[in-house]
Amino acid sequence: MKRLLTALTVTLGLTLPAAADPSFWGYEWPKTNFDKTTVENWAQILSGGPPKDGIPAIDDPQFMPQGEDTALEPRESVITVALDGQPARAYPLRYLMWHEIVNDRIGDTPVAVTYCPLCNSAIVFDRRIAEGELSFGVSGKLRHSDMVMYDRETESWWQQALGTAIVGDLTGRELTQLPVWMESWSAFRAAHPDGVVMAEPNFPRAYGQNPYRSYDTSHRPFLYSGENPPHGIAPLMRVVRVGDAAWTFDRLREEGQVTENGVTISWEDEQASALDTAAIGQGRAVGAIRVRDGQGRDVAHDVMFAFAFHAFWPDGRWMVK
Repeated sequence: MKRLLTALTVTLGLTLPAAADPSFWGYEWPKTNFDKTTVENWAQILSGGPPKDGIPAIDDPQFMPQGEDTALEPRESVITVALDGQPARAYPLRYLMWHEIVNDRIGDTPVAVTYCPLCNSAIVFDRRIAEGELSFGVSGKLRHSDMVMYDRETESWWQQALGTAIVGDLTGRELTQLPVWMESWSAFRAAHPDGVVMAEPNFPRAYGQNPYRSYDTSHRPFLYSGENPPHGIAPLMRVVRVGDAAWTFDRLREEGQVTENGVTISWEDEQASALDTAAIGQGRAVGAIRVRDGQGRDVAHDVMFAFAFHAFWPDGRWMVK
């Protein structure tokens, strides 16, 4: 783990983490209302190293027909967003790895496509709340190793894994999670011949390279000091979270399909782990799953690491045999 922390520090230009303290962070966040928060222990929030917007969110993503992109490797992971009446869109992890948030608009729906590499959490939110439409940036802060986003309108802080504001004027507000999924680039192309793919952003980044090499086979998560999951589940085991319930990939791989708790989870494909080898498209095979309800409709879910599920849903249900 020490070797991994050193590698991340060098690759991403991280500094030593510092615990969040409103009297300190106020200089960087003068618009944030630190008097409103659901955070009981400020020591849970750490600086991941980069400052506010040091990891730049993408605000004007460009797209191309999926048949025109030749840079992606067949097994690379993409986040698939297929809204009714709109061509399916693929957001490659090779770009989200370096930007973590894409503010986009699909038809009339403003969306935030988010990915936290340290939790493997890929969630797409509707950016509208009762107070209006929001846009999001990367705060540079982590809580339980999960990205803390911020909205540019009020500079409230939002927990990516929860889709909930945890600090600021909008504390307690919740974003609507959309039913999307991760799959291989080849699977997306086969399923969506009319689909489009996000084009490479105009930033000097090593797209296609994994700055977190060997992360998902390490023994401990980065900047995480919480409890390990129960039932002997490895902290960096991938789990499917639906609401407050989680299924391990080990079980899903073995059984192929599970129908429980009102959903059917099916093992559909293999894709390359984006957090394994240096080249994102060359990582070891990890599963791609779909979650559907009784009518066959896709259900909002998250594929995250087990430690993150345990941290944010300490009373959650582990769907073990």
